[in-house]
Amino acid sequence: MSEHDRAPVPEQAPLLRPRNALSAVLLALACLLLPFGTLASWAAHGLTDTGRYVRAMAPLAADPDVQRAVADAVGDGIMREAGHELDTGPLRGTVGPFVHDAVRSFTRTAAFRTGWDAANQAVHDAVLRALRDDSTRATPVTVDVAPVVARVKRRLTDDHVPFAHRIPALHARVPVLPADDVDRLRKGYHVLDTAALWLPLAAAVCAVAGTALAACRRRAVTALGLGTALGGGLLVLAVAIGRRLTLADLPDALHRPAAGAIYDALTATLLTVSWLLVAFGLAVALGSWLTGRYGPRLASRRRARASAAPGADPAPEPTRARA
Repeated sequence: MSEHDRAPVPEQAPLLRPRNALSAVLLALACLLLPFGTLASWAAHGLTDTGRYVRAMAPLAADPDVQRAVADAVGDGIMREAGHELDTGPLRGTVGPFVHDAVRSFTRTAAFRTGWDAANQAVHDAVLRALRDDSTRATPVTVDVAPVVARVKRRLTDDHVPFAHRIPALHARVPVLPADDVDRLRKGYHVLDTAALWLPLAAAVCAVAGTALAACRRRAVTALGLGTALGGGLLVLAVAIGRRLTLADLPDALHRPAAGAIYDALTATLLTVSWLLVAFGLAVALGSWLTGRYGPRLASRRRARASAAPGADPAPEPTRARA
């Protein structure tokens, strides 16, 4: 090769450095935005779907820890509503255990599962309305227990439970969120709603642009796959750390198993998506690496087999020069 053919190489090398640097920045930015976009999409769309939320909470009605926590809360509430005399008088030692045992027995029935689903749907609807309504000032979120009682009453009546039709229709409102928490959660909800739209889109644009600008696209795809797997692994770690911190902040240690079961049910989709990101990223990186390592060898073997095939044209023989 002449010097004239080798001359453009030193001139092109400085031009490739800014291009590779920009590609590396875009790929790193894509790998950084991907886990945040996944988290925002899960929070803005996964947790705000009432039907999906109720379906995620439904299996917890059969969880022993959840049943125990609900039975303790309902039993204590009944004893408080029973009056001061019953709560401190001589009948407390007899009535108290009876009430708690009755409530625990009720948590193992189909009527409790019906009430559990109805209560979760009512609470989720009330919280969503408060977060999405910007036209009014933030007020405490309360839930009317009448629809829940009506569904439980209908289920007990269908099961032919005695005196079920005499259960009164209560219209008491149970507090769910104070006004200060509603105002803070409303702002966070709008931020997550915006981030869930733009973060995944920005990550995709950065990934495509970074791969297109890379001098070696195979290496860019490999790096992008490894970065995706790393982002998914960080999400898995964040879910585990969030669970530990959430349970550590609970004052009542007896209800921590129930809170842990609820946390696991809510984050099950996020955890699944995180592991899928790890598997997908590793598969892409491994496929790109194998293609770069064994692709040229396989291509050369195919060309050699094609040239040695019986139907291939024989190589022209060199002509002898006439004497």
